[in-house]
Amino acid sequence: MRQRSTPRDPYVDAYVIGGGPAGLAVAAMLQRRGLRATVLDKDSSVGASWRRHYDRLHLHTPRELSALPGLPIPREMGRWVARDDVATYLERYAAHHDLDVRLGTEVARVDPAGRGWCLTLTDGSTLTAPFAVVATGFNHTPREPDVPGLADWPGRVVLARDYRSGADLSGQDVLVVGTGNTGTEVAVDLAEHSAGRVRLAVRTAPHILRRSRGPYAAQYTGIAVRRLPRGLVDRLAPVIEGLTTPDLTAYGLPRPSTGLLTRVEDDNAIPVQDVGIIDAVRSGAVEPVAALERVDGHEVVLTDGSRLTPDTIVLATGYTAALEPLIGHLGVLDRKGLPVERGGRVARSARGLWYTGFTNPISGMLREMAIDARKIALSVALAKRRRTAELRTGTDRAAPPARSSCTPAAAVGR
Repeated sequence: MRQRSTPRDPYVDAYVIGGGPAGLAVAAMLQRRGLRATVLDKDSSVGASWRRHYDRLHLHTPRELSALPGLPIPREMGRWVARDDVATYLERYAAHHDLDVRLGTEVARVDPAGRGWCLTLTDGSTLTAPFAVVATGFNHTPREPDVPGLADWPGRVVLARDYRSGADLSGQDVLVVGTGNTGTEVAVDLAEHSAGRVRLAVRTAPHILRRSRGPYAAQYTGIAVRRLPRGLVDRLAPVIEGLTTPDLTAYGLPRPSTGLLTRVEDDNAIPVQDVGIIDAVRSGAVEPVAALERVDGHEVVLTDGSRLTPDTIVLATGYTAALEPLIGHLGVLDRKGLPVERGGRVARSARGLWYTGFTNPISGMLREMAIDARKIALSVALAKRRRTAELRTGTDRAAPPARSSCTPAAAVGR
């Protein structure tokens, strides 16, 4: 990997915004097709965002289905790769492909410029290229719930992004808010580190699946049903859950009424992979309670009217992509703030701009990133070939994009 303050060459085919797994995979596949790509990332090292996750985090997808294109994950990292090993793998991946990565470089806004794209950095400088790829991440900015009275609560509030280990809260009464994979795993971690009491506030009961049954990982089933009709998957899921996971209704965690694939596609709610939550709930180490409604002085009020006095509240309430400042003005986002077109497709209003890493598929995020990387690289290569041919034949009559303050991008056919 080449870490530079300036690109290795004045001409760049595409800037890739974001140096996580999605961005690195796209850059590697662009390079494989002979295109010049530069990765821009705001952090000081590749894989830095992974190192900021909680200590016990492991991939919920097996090693053999989680590698990026062009470099397998080493066997010594185990089947369920740990947080630090993921970061190490990303560093190796960038070095293996000799990617041009500009660290400490944050992009604030993307605008059309001539026949290409202008990237305005947070320091006010600009970069231009014929093509750009947005890969800033699905889990970019923590979503903080609007809980009345929480700002004035005298106890400790910890965002999931700031949580590291249950050892930091040993002996405390903790309320975990959020029943996704992060919330349930944090609750288990707290219980294993002997927190005084661990309660899990449940607003929407999650689908819970075993991460694996022997050598068979749940992801294989996710891949198998990825393209099946939603209604069929929703009908099959309760059968699979009934055969593989116990009913926790008596413990305050009922089976969900909404279909599994419906939750995934409509709410980006991936099923919880059991890495201890089932046993923790059944043993009483983690106690499901009603959803958090408001805070009243020193007390926390739940939706069923009960009142608690925890020492700490951990908010594991999800993330947002936070793309509005970057590309919201281009008309390419849906009502959820996610790109309308993803993978190898581009929006008609913003040709030459691609997006990857903004889905949370049942078939595995890293696997889909690898697939998208190949699609985008092919799409960019074909777009460059087409533009080059149009320039040479004088048939490039497409209306130019809206004007911007940037210098027009370099000639595509160079």
